[in-house]
Amino acid sequence: MSGLRHAFKEWAVICKALAEGRQAIALRKGGVAEKTGEFQVEQPRFWLYPTYVHQQRDGVTADVLPLLEQAEAERPPEGVVQLTHFAETSGVYHLHNLPAALLLGGMHSWSAATVKSRFEYKRPGLFVLPVRVYKAAQTFDLPETAHYAGCRSWVELERELPTDAAAPVLSDEAYQEVLNRLDRLLKPTALA
Repeated sequence: MSGLRHAFKEWAVICKALAEGRQAIALRKGGVAEKTGEFQVEQPRFWLYPTYVHQQRDGVTADVLPLLEQAEAERPPEGVVQLTHFAETSGVYHLHNLPAALLLGGMHSWSAATVKSRFEYKRPGLFVLPVRVYKAAQTFDLPETAHYAGCRSWVELERELPTDAAAPVLSDEAYQEVLNRLDRLLKPTALA
């Protein structure tokens, strides 16, 4: 593997759930400042950039509240972003109906109310990214510049960070099961 220069902004608690293998999907509506006005997968490999701005206690399921508390307790000093994990995605699902989005309840850490409000915001829909997460060999503390600010999903880092010697959070088999489950839930086959 080589280095990465792009990062995906996500609630710190969700980054922690991804880092611990509690989930292997990311749900996205898209930030207010998205380039095209709608979410797009700009990079297939990216750093997980923990954010604290819109993170809410009632926005996640009860079982991840300890992770939320841990993420808040481990929050880096003001003006610093800490990158420890990166991810790869092989594609994206664009969900056009709320029942499909709610079917994924056990695969992520958002509360049902958060899924519903994000789905219904402006134009109905939600994006689902299956992500294979890797723990970097070292932690990177970067200055959080104004360039990284704003409600957008993607940022380009000021420099490329190495990804050599990273370890996957989930085994190949466990990640394949996530992909299989997504396909079963979101692409049901027609009965003959």
